[in-house]
Amino acid sequence: MSAQYQIHKDTIDQVSQRADIVDIVSERVVLRKSGANFRGACPFHNGTNATALTVNPSRQMYHCFNCGAGGGAVKFLMEIDKRSFSDVVLDLAKRYNVPIQTVEPEKAQEIQRQISHRDRLYEVMALTTSFYQHALYAHQGRAALAYLTEKRQMSQDTIQKFQLGYAPAGWETLMGYLVQQKQIPMKLVEEAGLIVPRKTGNGFYDRFRDRLMIPIHDTRGRVIAFGGRSLGDEEPKYLNSPETELFSKGTVLFAMDKARDEIAKSDRAIVVEGYFDAIALHQAGIGQAIATMGVALNADQMKQLLRYTESKNVILNFDADKAGITAAEKAIAGFKELVFNGTVQLRVLTIPDGKDADEYLKQHSAGAYQGLLENAPLFLDWQIDQILSGQDLNQADRFQKSSQAIAQLLNNLPVDSFFRTHYIHTSAQKLSQGNSYLALRLEQDLRRQLRNTRWNSNKPAPSLSPTTNALHSAEAQLLQIYLHFPQHRAYLYQEIAEEENIEFTQSNHRYLWQTILNLLQANKTSLATEEPYPDHLVQQLQILCAEQEEVAQQLQHLLWLDENSRVALLRPQIVVRTAIAKIQYIMCEKHEKDWLSKYQSTDVIANPDFGYECQAKIKEAKQRKAEISKQIGVNYLDLSGGSSTSDKNVIEF
Repeated sequence: MSAQYQIHKDTIDQVSQRADIVDIVSERVVLRKSGANFRGACPFHNGTNATALTVNPSRQMYHCFNCGAGGGAVKFLMEIDKRSFSDVVLDLAKRYNVPIQTVEPEKAQEIQRQISHRDRLYEVMALTTSFYQHALYAHQGRAALAYLTEKRQMSQDTIQKFQLGYAPAGWETLMGYLVQQKQIPMKLVEEAGLIVPRKTGNGFYDRFRDRLMIPIHDTRGRVIAFGGRSLGDEEPKYLNSPETELFSKGTVLFAMDKARDEIAKSDRAIVVEGYFDAIALHQAGIGQAIATMGVALNADQMKQLLRYTESKNVILNFDADKAGITAAEKAIAGFKELVFNGTVQLRVLTIPDGKDADEYLKQHSAGAYQGLLENAPLFLDWQIDQILSGQDLNQADRFQKSSQAIAQLLNNLPVDSFFRTHYIHTSAQKLSQGNSYLALRLEQDLRRQLRNTRWNSNKPAPSLSPTTNALHSAEAQLLQIYLHFPQHRAYLYQEIAEEENIEFTQSNHRYLWQTILNLLQANKTSLATEEPYPDHLVQQLQILCAEQEEVAQQLQHLLWLDENSRVALLRPQIVVRTAIAKIQYIMCEKHEKDWLSKYQSTDVIANPDFGYECQAKIKEAKQRKAEISKQIGVNYLDLSGGSSTSDKNVIEF
């Protein structure tokens, strides 16, 4: 609907006054109370920070601190639904019972017709749902009802909760009900995807015939489509509604309207393939389940799902057959990087004996299924097991193929991550089949294969001058110690933020430091020597930085320490002193060059006083450099265990 008229200012003002920003945003985002405001994950960028979006009820405004999106209720709906200002205002006017006025009153009737079109589609879908529900309990629906209650073992409460029904076998049964009895225009019924034009001759026929009907709802609980399962041998076994104004298969997750609150409460989502798997889980009291409706989980669906789980815990429970395994492997394509850097805790549940969730719950309790969830392996563990499954590692060609596949998988992990170190070790153990000597050799081989690779990047590392490299290294060490050694944070904060003895020259270092300062200001971290839990600050930053691919690549060496970095930081007090001295040395060197340049470009005969000043500044910088060089030498001797303070130990840049 695209409005071709001007809405009266009085209507706009009333809509702005009555629309509740919290009510509107919470339909699309899980919000949590945070003081006087509400917070949630921003829906306008591919973010994972569950507190980036702030909704202020007193000001009736929203704002994202990451992507900068912000505004009121009208703008939120315009941006998220890609709709015009007039369309959104008219929808809100109807929702909040605001009388619609236009600058041209004669167009009121046309306006009413346009704003009611989608509502009429929703009405057609609601009428159809009721028709199918009624047919399920009629004489002709006995087989469908028996299928649900006996074969699927569904309770009446579950049947009613999911509004399950039956499409009669006649070719024009539903069409006759909607068009003849309810006087719904034929075109509207066709637009809803419920009838199909005949290939020969005129007229239409029902799309769904003699099928068990499963309504598909949007997040507001409105029926937008149907899935129909055949009760006999008719193909396809499952038939879904076509794409309509209300329904886009690639953006909808079945049962999300019923699961979203439970996902937020439990901080975990369970993704299954089929309708009945999700329904069976809900009936068993496991309300975090949603279904992909037989298609691979795409990026848009995962983005929607991650809004509801703060810790990004997602469990894929696909069938254990080859098709299910393939679907599970494809499912991560849209959020691969978040999986490999550990931001999304993706697990894969494969039920024993090749059963799906529905089959398993018919023979086991909900508690048993919960036990399987708790023990579901992380995606990487599952993937490694898939690589090794059925392989005879005693055969050289099978061993080589398996080890190469594992190396290729581990190459997706950040270089400086505990994940990478952990999986190199565990993979070597599995490949060695219990041979401890071979395990050590294999671990070395895997490290050698991965050593020269760069995480998620084919770009060569930029070349740095010796000075730039020394500066980069010193700044990185200060940040690494601040992040991973909380006991030194107060001292570093004083040196950097309060005393201003040093400043970060590298853009990625400045960005990270400013982000830390923002977290301090927001009381999300502190200078205390003990954190609420290990790596509290680091985990916050990992999540924030993972939202921006380029930033994540630039900062991964700071947020994830490799073994070499940890060894280099074993004596953090001395490393801090040395790094600060290095930065001060380079700053002095820069000042010396600046004053030398001024001296060389000045007519000192005409301006002798300025010439003397330049000479004094150059001399001062040289003396300060000499003092710092000696201090750096002493610090390096401390690191190496020496005791001499000879000038021979001065470090050259």
